[in-house]
Amino acid sequence: MAIIRYSYPGTRSFYRLGAVRSPWVGLESEIDRLFESATAGLNGGSGTQFPVDIYEDKDNTYVRAELPGVNKDDINVEMVDDHLTVTAVRKQKTGEEEQSHSVSRSVSVPEHVQADKVSAAYENGVLTVTLPKREEAKPKKVSVAVK
Repeated sequence: MAIIRYSYPGTRSFYRLGAVRSPWVGLESEIDRLFESATAGLNGGSGTQFPVDIYEDKDNTYVRAELPGVNKDDINVEMVDDHLTVTAVRKQKTGEEEQSHSVSRSVSVPEHVQADKVSAAYENGVLTVTLPKREEAKPKKVSVAVK
């Protein structure tokens, strides 16, 4: 999702050649622009990224991506240094033609991940990548005796 910086119009833009301009002029086009940018890439749009959720528990960090309509064989998960890259190709048949649309997303992962034990599961259009934490990065319970 793209982050859009919005700046409120200054009071100078409300006055054109001495005439008062309503602050509501252009609101509809601004709302349309915001919706177009927020929904880019959905429903066959032109976006090349997809949203991901990143969360963790005491043993693992998880990256979850919704990839509906993508075949399991058309998904590539790659871990290089501290970056996880997911690439998928969505194929659609229209009549006798087959169109393919490639999407990709790269996210930074914490340093404390065991790269050699990364696993991925794809079920019902949802890809879940499990990134196990190193033993030294896991939280430890320490008992302290109070005297």
